[in-house]
Amino acid sequence: MGIAADIIIIVVAAFIGALLMQRLKQPLILGYMLAGVAIGPYTGGVTISDIHEIELLAEIGVALLLFGLGLEFSFKELMSVRRIALGGGIIQIVLTIAYGYLIGQLLGWNWVTSVWLGALISLSSTMVILKTLANQGNIGTLSSRVMIGILIVQDLAIVPMMIILPEMSNLETGLPALGMAAVKAAVFLVVMVVAGTRIFPMLMRVVARWNSRELFLLTIMAIGLGIGYGTYLVGLSFAFGAFIAGMVLSESDYGHQALSDITPLRDLFGLLFFTSIGMLIDPVFLLENWGSILLLVGLVVVGKGLIFGLLPKLFGYGNIIPIALALTMFQIGEFAFVLARSGVKDGTLSKEQYSLVLAATIVTMVMTPLVSGLTGPLYAFRRRRLPVQPLETVNLVNHKLNDHIVVAGGGRVGRYVSKVLQHLELPFVVIEHNHRRLEEAKEAGLPLVYGDAAQHAVLEAAGVSHARLLIITAPGTITAKAITRQARSLNPELHIVARVESIEQAEKMRQLGIYEVVHPEFEASIEIARTALYHLGFSASEIYRLADDMRKEAREMLGAPLDEAHVFSDKVQDVARLMDVTWVELSEDSALVGKTLSETDVRRETGACIVALLREGHLMPNPGAGETLRHRDVVAILGDHEQVLAFNELAGRVEDLN
Repeated sequence: MGIAADIIIIVVAAFIGALLMQRLKQPLILGYMLAGVAIGPYTGGVTISDIHEIELLAEIGVALLLFGLGLEFSFKELMSVRRIALGGGIIQIVLTIAYGYLIGQLLGWNWVTSVWLGALISLSSTMVILKTLANQGNIGTLSSRVMIGILIVQDLAIVPMMIILPEMSNLETGLPALGMAAVKAAVFLVVMVVAGTRIFPMLMRVVARWNSRELFLLTIMAIGLGIGYGTYLVGLSFAFGAFIAGMVLSESDYGHQALSDITPLRDLFGLLFFTSIGMLIDPVFLLENWGSILLLVGLVVVGKGLIFGLLPKLFGYGNIIPIALALTMFQIGEFAFVLARSGVKDGTLSKEQYSLVLAATIVTMVMTPLVSGLTGPLYAFRRRRLPVQPLETVNLVNHKLNDHIVVAGGGRVGRYVSKVLQHLELPFVVIEHNHRRLEEAKEAGLPLVYGDAAQHAVLEAAGVSHARLLIITAPGTITAKAITRQARSLNPELHIVARVESIEQAEKMRQLGIYEVVHPEFEASIEIARTALYHLGFSASEIYRLADDMRKEAREMLGAPLDEAHVFSDKVQDVARLMDVTWVELSEDSALVGKTLSETDVRRETGACIVALLREGHLMPNPGAGETLRHRDVVAILGDHEQVLAFNELAGRVEDLN
């Protein structure tokens, strides 16, 4: 069966490995790697016939992972970490290359191979880190965005490395090639911006209009992989092109659906990638050279860990972020395989050096989920034993808040909610990490905690442990999930209200135990419909009745249970349907103007009742019988449709305000 048989063997072996890791409560990717070792060429037994073909398929897994990453993270989200991503990413690469050069000299390598070693270990594994963060539920946190920003810079650095490193002995020919690659990258980005804002949205609208799920999925795959292959043809990274394609699509109206559709394919091809890494492990080589491998692994883990631990502090990031970066980004990345093969081809690296780097890379990858899992416990230990960097707070007089409301997000929605809470004089605090929005909320006088609401320390500073309610205003499901997990760990009984953008998101929220969700676009549609119906002449009672029915249907679709407030609201609306209240304004020549309520005898003549009177902006509920009606008085008539018509006939000229 050829490659088909190989894929079947991989899937079955990965399934067994995943079951084992699930039983041991370990990340599934460890099971995939162990499965690769078991079916690889060095262990005997059931063996894959064509590893090279599997490696080619695994490249699609890397591309799909980055494509999905681009769909999840927009340009706006990454802009918040652009300083540490660009500046910090470059500094980290330079420092790690210098550190790798020293390791190479320690191992007795010449200066060229030492520089190669530095370049190889400077790269971290995008695939392993993203999978680890996803398994931990930490995608969407500030530390994850910092990591992703740095990983993007590292992936971009692959292009100049592949050009310069083989030309180390003759840089005069390598520099022009690097300049040409920079020009190609610039042209590609310009084309993507144009296509992403004009061509892709139009294409997606046309395909979505045909209501074919299969064609929609095919369109997404064609865009993501097609653009990735296009970048490969012009000499850039295949995965980089797929990532940019995902980021462009994320700005469209179809980003969430696209991510939902490609997730199963992404996970399947990702499985092939991790299994292919396991196939490269030679247990015999590990046993024969375990001393050198452990030495290199130890030096890389400690050195890169220190660099990543200190780097965030240079850019003003504190608390858990330095620990998270140090314990998650220390490994050698998968692109080291590509670079190392290039070094072997041109004779710079020997096969022994290649095998040593390969073994160290795989060992550090396997270590990542285990070491990264220590982030939370180590940070908790640090908070207990050592002074912790205080979080910045604004307008927060009482630092021991109790029975208050926490608003996660100080954007427009968060500020509107906060104004209502301020007006009602309810205790609350807002969490915001964006500097611009922080300044706007500060000017509004809102009590603030500066930080990422998905971080344990930030939620602690906001007093979530003693809060009565958490309101999540961020629109993204990933961010909401990360915030919810941390909040639940601090306060399992906390009531949470979250914002959703689709029915699919509401389902994911329910799985997290969030049943109170708000759909802003749906609420906006009701308001637009209300205004349109008013201009079409519908009465207020009819409009309210329709809006109430729409909201009931929405609650059923969102799966929200009816709490006491909803039940009471529904009962009131049911009664309102039976009591048709109509507001009318008396014109100057109305027959009722100048008469008292008793003189009009409205109840006997029409069956309707005047239950309220609005005069010059002042409301008079249940006006007395001696009250004289005037021009421009607005009266509230209680009665059915026929009774209201009879009142209009009795009153003469009136203006219906409903």
